[in-house]
Amino acid sequence: MKIKDLRLSKTKLVDYLGDVEPAWSPGSTVKSNIGGTTFTEIELDSGEIGIGPGCDSSILSDAKEYLIGKNPSDVIDHFKYLIYKTRNIPYNGLAGIDVALWDLKGKIESKSISEILGKKKDFLIPYSSFVVLSDPDERAEMAENIMNDGWKAIKVRLHHHEYEKDIETIEKIVSKTGNNMDILVDANQAQSSYPWQPGIIWDFDRAKKTNEAMHELGCYWLEEPRPRFNYKELSELVSMNKTKIAGGENNTVVADFHEMVEKNAYDILQPESMVLGGITPLIEIGNLSKIAKKEIVPHHGGGDIGVIAHIHLLSTWENAPYCEMLNDPPLSSYKHKFFIFNENPEVVDGKIKVPDSPGLGVTIKEDLIIRE
Repeated sequence: MKIKDLRLSKTKLVDYLGDVEPAWSPGSTVKSNIGGTTFTEIELDSGEIGIGPGCDSSILSDAKEYLIGKNPSDVIDHFKYLIYKTRNIPYNGLAGIDVALWDLKGKIESKSISEILGKKKDFLIPYSSFVVLSDPDERAEMAENIMNDGWKAIKVRLHHHEYEKDIETIEKIVSKTGNNMDILVDANQAQSSYPWQPGIIWDFDRAKKTNEAMHELGCYWLEEPRPRFNYKELSELVSMNKTKIAGGENNTVVADFHEMVEKNAYDILQPESMVLGGITPLIEIGNLSKIAKKEIVPHHGGGDIGVIAHIHLLSTWENAPYCEMLNDPPLSSYKHKFFIFNENPEVVDGKIKVPDSPGLGVTIKEDLIIRE
């Protein structure tokens, strides 16, 4: 079997739910939709199709010229060539092609991606990753609602201008949820590789104070408390042995993760397949995490196909305690992103099942697909 075509397709816009202002980018908005997404398709001469997240059209021509006529199962070799020859664009780059190739490899071998990679878990514990910033009482009420829906863990954004309001938010969440949920907190201080970024900018003193406070409140981790390449201060926060320090979602090359480990910048590595180029680079980072005795929890994967790819990877890592899923109802429910799938992956009793059908184990509803 050989690759016949590589293309971008779309899903119909089913519903526009409203605009959301993400905590990590104050003043900007993103649309909350059901459907209306772009995804990658790779078709074989047999008619079999593999799917992945969308990719930039500028990558498509070079990738298509290389891939047509090739064996789809040589996924790692294809990644090595394409990461060298094309321009990988975070959230819109090679991940779409790499994931679609892994989907095809699984379908050809009649195995799920997780089975190919050495599956160790049938179920994962997802955490409900909040998107917006709101007052402490509202966040605490939302946390209680999420807990009552069966979730075992949440992630809260710490973006208030006042340090005291951040602490108040977590105190009120702890008061509402008791010891029934793990609480993860995210400072989002690594959005840029430069000293400036939108919103509140922490100094090292605030990072240290927050690290100590989150430890006293029993939080599981503190994410991105300093800029992404400030390994010295990140390492100092790790050496405090308070809250676990997590990060890595914005780092664009695998070599960064080797440096993070060497400099002990994080307790928990958070690679993002949509930034690094797909499943293939995360396999290497997963192996690195085991050798370095670090935990690994990939960033959210974009919400739909990328999340499914992460679920397969996470099922192969015993040092992966959670799976991130953007979930901040009513506008940002994970169910809105998963609506495009026939299989309806769902969080039940705080767990999500790892798909066991060949490849990704999910397919897109045919009546939603727009092919040009």
